[in-house]
Amino acid sequence: MNFDGKRVLVTGSTMGIGHGVAEMFLEAGATVAINGRNADSVARAVRDFATPRAVAVPGDVATVAGCQSIVETAISKLGGLEVLVNNVGICPLSYMMDVTEEHWDQVMAVNLRSALFCSKFALPALRRSKGSIVMISSIAGLCAGHTDSFVYAITKGGLVNMTKGLAIELAPDGVRVNAVCPGYIDTPMVQSENAATGGQIHEFIRNTTPLRRLGSVRECGSSVLYFASDLGGYCTGSILSNDGGCLAGGTWGGANAGTSATSQATYVPTPTSNTAQVRTP
Repeated sequence: MNFDGKRVLVTGSTMGIGHGVAEMFLEAGATVAINGRNADSVARAVRDFATPRAVAVPGDVATVAGCQSIVETAISKLGGLEVLVNNVGICPLSYMMDVTEEHWDQVMAVNLRSALFCSKFALPALRRSKGSIVMISSIAGLCAGHTDSFVYAITKGGLVNMTKGLAIELAPDGVRVNAVCPGYIDTPMVQSENAATGGQIHEFIRNTTPLRRLGSVRECGSSVLYFASDLGGYCTGSILSNDGGCLAGGTWGGANAGTSATSQATYVPTPTSNTAQVRTP
C-alpha cells in the first residue's frame, strides 16, 4: 500500500500498537504526526523513527482542549490531514462494585471522549481531503469477558457504535470511518508483564485463543493501513476483528473459549490496553 504524500495523525503513537501503526505508515511513504502525553517520549519516538516525515505533536487527549490542540497542531505541521487514527487508550482495572467516579471519568475521557473530539476537530481537514478515520477498539467491545476491565470494555463498545454512526453521518462528505478490534497483541507491555509472571500470560493466551498465540503489532497495523488505503475505499462503518479467533469463540476473557477448565490460566491480560494490566481472581 502506497501512502506517498498522505498526512496521518496517530494518537498514542509512542508505544505499542500506535507506535507500530505509525511506523508502518512511515514505511509506506506517509508523513505522520506522533502523539503522546509526555513530550520526552514523543521526542524519543520521533528520533527512533529517524525520518523527517515523523513530526512531534505531544499533548493529552484526556481534555477537550487537549484534543483540539493536538489535532490543530498536527494539521498545521502536516499541512493538512488524510487519516486520523484514534488509538490512545488506558485500562485501570476494577470490578463493578469497586468502580469509582474518578475511574469512570478517566477511562471515558481518554478512550471514548477523545475519539469523538479528535474526530470533530479533524473533520474540516478530512472533508477537504476526502480522508478517513480509523478507530482502535478491541475485541472487548464486541463480546464479554469475565475480567475486571469492565469500564474499558464499555468504552470499546462505544467506539464500535461511534464508528457506525459517524460512518453514516460522514458518508455524504466522502469521509470513511472504520474500526479495528484487536485481540491479544504482542506489545512491549505484554512482554514485560509476561516476564514478570513467569510466562503465565502467554500460557493463558495459548490456552484460550483459537490460533494459540498472540498477534503481532504489524499484523494488527496492517488492518489499519488497509482501511485507510485506496484498496479499502469501499469500506465505511466496517468493524474488523483482528483477534486470533476470539470473537468466533465467543469471549476474550477465557470462559467458554473451548478449553477445559484445567487449561484456564490465572492471569487474564486485557486486549489492546496501552497499560499493562493483570487480573488475579
